[in-house]
Amino acid sequence: MGATRVRPGAGGIVCSFVFLAAGTAAAADSAMFRGDPAHSGVYAGAGVARFGKVKWQFHTGGRVISSPAVAGGTAYVGSTDGFLYAIDVGSGAEKWKFHSDARITSSPAVAGDAVYFGSYDGNFYALDATSGALKWKFQTAGERRFAGTHLHGYLPAAEAMPDPFDVYLSSPVLANGAVFFGSGDGNVYSLDARSGALKWKFPTGNVVHSSPAYADGTIFVGSWDSYFYALDAASGRQRWRFKTGDDNDIHNQTGIQGSPAVVDGTVYFGCRDNNLYALDARSGEKKWSIGNDDAWVIASPAVRNGKVYYATGDTALLRVVDAKSGKPIASLAFSWYFFASPAIAGELLYAANWDGKLTAVDLASFKPAWVFQTDASRQFLATFLQPDGKMKFRAKPAEHFYDELPIALDAIYRMGSMLSSPVIADGVIYVGSTDGNLYALM
Repeated sequence: MGATRVRPGAGGIVCSFVFLAAGTAAAADSAMFRGDPAHSGVYAGAGVARFGKVKWQFHTGGRVISSPAVAGGTAYVGSTDGFLYAIDVGSGAEKWKFHSDARITSSPAVAGDAVYFGSYDGNFYALDATSGALKWKFQTAGERRFAGTHLHGYLPAAEAMPDPFDVYLSSPVLANGAVFFGSGDGNVYSLDARSGALKWKFPTGNVVHSSPAYADGTIFVGSWDSYFYALDAASGRQRWRFKTGDDNDIHNQTGIQGSPAVVDGTVYFGCRDNNLYALDARSGEKKWSIGNDDAWVIASPAVRNGKVYYATGDTALLRVVDAKSGKPIASLAFSWYFFASPAIAGELLYAANWDGKLTAVDLASFKPAWVFQTDASRQFLATFLQPDGKMKFRAKPAEHFYDELPIALDAIYRMGSMLSSPVIADGVIYVGSTDGNLYALM
């Protein structure tokens, strides 16, 4: 394992890292996952109060599960076709594309003249943000999805199965000249952002696809081993770890798949054990947790003005709780799962859903203000609805055989589900879909 430097010497990367403190909005650009290093999910500007039009849509050769990064007039996004794309935000035209050897479902981060991302080929890349030329790549011990026997109760019970709901790779966060990310090899990595040299790696007990957040010299990240970790950003030393719930039989309610937000000394994150947790960022002590009726909490929370906004999987709820106490404030019911993370800009929250719809929610009334739906969703959504409007799989329930699950998911993805989290920059919403498109909405 190690970094391959492609363009050494004085002409290498010169990074200028400018980060805001936890709890504040990002700059006009949205240059990394969740908008800032602390992953607050809050974006600058007023957002889109009334949906007017699709400014453009850019089609890739695969599914867009990656969330875009927007910086310097360019939107960067990965696709399952193995390419990272750079797209002009004004016209929607391709500036360049870079091919890795496998699907890209991590969300890129941009700092200085470089864009960073990971691929299922087991490599982590740094590219020239202007040209797409490779600066360096770092080889991990390899990517894989979380796996378990009798996964979700499917047969054969003794067979280890990769989890098809483990859809994301860890997205990088940048701070103090370093880039941090997790890997399917079970490690959290810190690399020198300029050279790609390994600074440190920290082993966990399983796959790390949670995207680390950074605040006050600490990296916060969850693992599929069911622990949440706080690591010293400079050394990789563990400051503390917190144990979430277990489900050792069918591995349905195990592990931390989502990513944290760190605001005002508290770290908030969801877990497949159905809880949203609030921990003291300094000590790891639990402040509160709230259950969600056996629903996974995969989407990352957004935090603003003393409130935490988050979304659930099976119960398909968008919820608001008090940031200090966890006391429920409001909720809004939807019909389909949430994996994408809600984003806040101005007086609206934007939530993308498995049904191919992006809903803008008025924060004052907590009711939908407008809805965008992809063409593929309009065409095929009815095929996947039960009489009550809830999502149905095309799996064969009598067999309950694992092979039917990925087949059913593949059919749903063709409808144009939104697993990509919306990003807001300069009055435009950018969001990807499994129909292969990145949309710019205004």
